[in-house]
Amino acid sequence: MENLPSWPNLVGGLALSAAIAAVAYRRESLSRSGVVGALLSGTVMFGLGGWEWGLLLIGFFVSSSLLSLYRAEEKAGLAEKFAKGHRRDLGQALANAGVGMALAIASLFWPRPLLYGACAGAMAAVNADTWATEVGVLSRKPPRLITNGRRVEVGTSGGVTGLGVLVGLAGAAFIGLLAALGAWLGTRSLPVAVVILVGSVVGGTVGSLFDSLLGATWQGIYWCPRCEKETERPIHRCGTVAQPVRGYRWLGNDLVNFLSSVVGALVAAGIGWFWLGNLG
Repeated sequence: MENLPSWPNLVGGLALSAAIAAVAYRRESLSRSGVVGALLSGTVMFGLGGWEWGLLLIGFFVSSSLLSLYRAEEKAGLAEKFAKGHRRDLGQALANAGVGMALAIASLFWPRPLLYGACAGAMAAVNADTWATEVGVLSRKPPRLITNGRRVEVGTSGGVTGLGVLVGLAGAAFIGLLAALGAWLGTRSLPVAVVILVGSVVGGTVGSLFDSLLGATWQGIYWCPRCEKETERPIHRCGTVAQPVRGYRWLGNDLVNFLSSVVGALVAAGIGWFWLGNLG
């Protein structure tokens, strides 16, 4: 084991996660199971990875939670289409931070800079997707399906807008800047910081678009015969069992988010490996 866990970091990560989770729960950004997810992910990423890793998680959670409240009344009507509401649960926490947690654990055994860059790519992907969703649905132009460009209703899985893509790019860049700052302070190497920034932006953007691609093709999508609405939920918000329309039932929104973060991590790690070897 190259890097032993730091008990002060573990305790600090738990305390910080508990404080953030408590505020988020009171503001209804987390469900009860989501609090557990926040405690688990925060403790692992901060405790095993260090403050640089924890900063990525905090940046994602705080920014995405704030954006979910942005013009919330206008977005309320779209809730029936999405599998989850704005209150994140345990499944969402693990889907968004699961790759980062696994990489933080792996950093105890393998070179940390490369894995940190991969973690930044994973968090950039889920952040880009969340930003794109929260703001993209407010676009004045109708979304188009990412596979064939066909116009679809707002909130349709796999639908993208120019605004959403641009905001998603900004979301990836936001995490990339946090990651570059952490890399610079940790290594004092400008090339490492720049490559991690580039890897985060590219990996995050690719991962977000991959999320949309899965949403348009393989993700399980259903139709509520009672409300006559398309939804990601097998049981619609009205309580009616929805009928499968396309995709695979086992591929739900949480798994799609997780897979997009895997893609973001792989792209970022590939860029880092290509330009700087093992980044260390």
